[in-house]
Amino acid sequence: MAPQGDPILEVRDLVKHFPLTQGIVMKRQIGAIKAVDGVSFDLRRGETLGVVGESGCGKSTLAKLLMALEKPTSGSVKVNGELVDVHKGSNLKRFRRNIQMVMQDPYTSLNPRMTVGDIIGEPYEIHTDVAPKGDRRKKVQDLLEVVGLNPDHINRYPHQFSGGQRQRIGIARGLALQPEIIICDEPVSALDVSIQAQVINLLERLQTEFGLAYIFIAHDLSVVRHISDRVAVMYLGKIVEIGKDTEIYDKPSHPYTQALLSAVPVPDPEGRESRERIILQGDPPSPANPPSGCRFRTRCWKAQEICAVEEPLLQIRPGTDHESACHFAEVHDVVHAS
Repeated sequence: MAPQGDPILEVRDLVKHFPLTQGIVMKRQIGAIKAVDGVSFDLRRGETLGVVGESGCGKSTLAKLLMALEKPTSGSVKVNGELVDVHKGSNLKRFRRNIQMVMQDPYTSLNPRMTVGDIIGEPYEIHTDVAPKGDRRKKVQDLLEVVGLNPDHINRYPHQFSGGQRQRIGIARGLALQPEIIICDEPVSALDVSIQAQVINLLERLQTEFGLAYIFIAHDLSVVRHISDRVAVMYLGKIVEIGKDTEIYDKPSHPYTQALLSAVPVPDPEGRESRERIILQGDPPSPANPPSGCRFRTRCWKAQEICAVEEPLLQIRPGTDHESACHFAEVHDVVHAS
């Protein structure tokens, strides 16, 4: 479905620094891990924002901040115009009802000692006003049917289901409180390709049926392109490029995005031969001591003196139609390059 109306999620200059301390009795801070460092974006009803980047770039920490599982160092998160960090107690509980998460690993995110009915119905035990106790079993069976599972299997345990079925159970649990936003933290990375397609198609159907907004975190850029309306590329705690899926995949302007896309597998043999492969040198710098200026400059083939002195702002650059944080942003189609 097409994104609708005003943003339901507004993130502005979001920062999360984890302190590094020294000492046992008298601890003192000697630094900080800059996991998320100035992230801003909006999300509308019915929209899917894909978030991609290497391991350690801050994707999962961003998800925890949006869920209010971590307290931000600075910046703000608004849901339907309300600041999240002002909520406490019952108000925070009410807020969390509106944002749910689908976990990465369907094998470890479900309690093996609980039946599927208890797992999916657990949100009703916490949010007792959502469903009367007598109606909960019927609601759980309805959710099982919505995600394509047999309602009669409500008394089975997680080990009696396949990996794809377990992920469907996780999705049903996420839907229980009728949220507006679901954060999918690499929901298909532990599944094989055919099952990945089934789960992605299920997420798309549920989005159309219930008007959900997704934040879809993944490493697989092919999967992200299939499901996302917009894509944000993260590097070392910052968004370095953001735009519509067609803009990011067909007209990438940031060197890091171009390098990521050049590594995407291409099934067509002719496409593989024509594609330009960009191999980055070295490993990402430590988030505890990021480079000055542009954080990507230590691995960038375009880096010049200004990159070490001045941090590039995330903005629309000349010759591009979407935001990029690079002094020398230039559209370059690496996937279809000849």
